[in-house]
Amino acid sequence: LHKTVYVLFLLFQILGAVILGFGIWILADKTSFIAVLQLSSPSLKTGAYILIAVGALTMLMGFLGCLGAVNEIRCLLGLYFTCLMIILLTQIAAGLVIYFQKETLKVELSDIVADLIENYDPSNEDKRSLQDAWDYVQAQISCCGWTGAKEWENNEILKNKSNAEYPCSCSNRSKDSAEGRGFCNLEDPVNGTATYADWPVHEQGCMNGVEQWLKDNLGIILGVCTGVAVIELLGMILSISLCKNIHSEDYTKVPKS
Repeated sequence: LHKTVYVLFLLFQILGAVILGFGIWILADKTSFIAVLQLSSPSLKTGAYILIAVGALTMLMGFLGCLGAVNEIRCLLGLYFTCLMIILLTQIAAGLVIYFQKETLKVELSDIVADLIENYDPSNEDKRSLQDAWDYVQAQISCCGWTGAKEWENNEILKNKSNAEYPCSCSNRSKDSAEGRGFCNLEDPVNGTATYADWPVHEQGCMNGVEQWLKDNLGIILGVCTGVAVIELLGMILSISLCKNIHSEDYTKVPKS
């Protein structure tokens, strides 16, 4: 039993490091759709900090659990069990909130992207990271706008230029891919004006691409979440079993610094 518990505690150290790293990645990433959400939505940034806290706590609990198992200290094993149960319940609650609030989150996401497109300005250095992240998404998914290219007609700069320019990251022409960001000039616009239908851009909106990515990776996401929950449940069972096998506490076994 002891050896099994040691291995499990080691897994928790690794698991905590992965969760911690994932939270840091969300905050540090500047070139993907995650960056768009992180820079626009306070809720995702808060979630990233929560992941970092959970990861650090998981690593700490793994260490305390291992210490309790090695030295047969029931209070540490009990603390480990309690914290693990809290983490597991928190994860379940978060999953339920996301599931039941998915339509609200979808609307919020749509509003975030709509505001980004409307106020997109290549000369605005303050929003450079956010705009570059969205350009990256459009170029990688080969999409334009959230629901379609028509949304870009709401952009203030393009409206002032009678839509005679178009977002380079939306372009379906290879020569525009080198530009990657900002606006490209439309060749021979009729009377100096145009509509999104005249632009050489991808017709598909990014919403479909993002949803397809989530569907394609849903199995992996669910598998990882299930695996984490199973490991946590096993940790709870083994820690409480080990705790029951320890007949009396001996605090003299605690390593002295």
